[in-house]
Amino acid sequence: MKESWYRIAFGGGDGERLVVAPGAHLGAAIGVAASRLGRSGAVWPIAAGPATPGEVPLGESVGKGVVVALEVPARIGGFRFPAGVVAELGAPGAGVRAPIVPGLTERTAEDALVLEVVAEGDDARERFLEIVERLPVVDNVEVQVADHHDGGGSTDVWLTPRLRDTRRALRFLDDFDIDLLQNGHVDVAAYVRAPRSTWRLTQHKTLVWMTVDATLHGRVRGWLEGAGLARRDSLTTVAAAPHHHYRPASSSPRARLETRLGKAGLRMVDRLAAG
Repeated sequence: MKESWYRIAFGGGDGERLVVAPGAHLGAAIGVAASRLGRSGAVWPIAAGPATPGEVPLGESVGKGVVVALEVPARIGGFRFPAGVVAELGAPGAGVRAPIVPGLTERTAEDALVLEVVAEGDDARERFLEIVERLPVVDNVEVQVADHHDGGGSTDVWLTPRLRDTRRALRFLDDFDIDLLQNGHVDVAAYVRAPRSTWRLTQHKTLVWMTVDATLHGRVRGWLEGAGLARRDSLTTVAAAPHHHYRPASSSPRARLETRLGKAGLRMVDRLAAG
């Protein structure tokens, strides 16, 4: 597969850095750059975009995984995005707006009680798994592979068999950690049939809880608040501003992912055309 070059801004313990890196897709480029920058400490991507022609190395440098340090734009923003999604990095010198703050909001939607949650970095994945583990039972896990996953052209909806077991759900999620929970082209949801409830990790790596049961709702809200997520009147999510979705460098291409889902016993229950 042909490589492209990307400008990627990273945060880290020693400050922000901006590099150009090659990859077959954005996640692969992030992996190349992170492995180089991370030799001196933890780093994480905070913004990305296509490199301009003048920023791409020429001659012998091409194809050797070269990462070129650039001047860091002002106003990049410090939110640590969960794996799978990152803010769009504008043209050189333009910076990026990222007024995103962790927390949760509460609302009602028809007959359901709803919580929407924004968490930073690994906390998004950890909160998702923590609530799954505490649910009374998980009946099914649904996986939506978005149309923008490797340019698939449709959103494919996959469903596990009836599990009736939280531990089985957790084993499945652990087996598919990189391909699903860290993949910005995928939505994952745990379903409870009684009381009717859904706990979802979206492709934007926000968390959404919906239930018709006030008692269970209060427990979930308490667990999230106990994890340090403060209630807010409103939240700014990743989806509210320009951004990019990506899958980790070690994740499966779309065709292999769907083969893995089928072998794990899931069946495709719907296919939605793009747009």
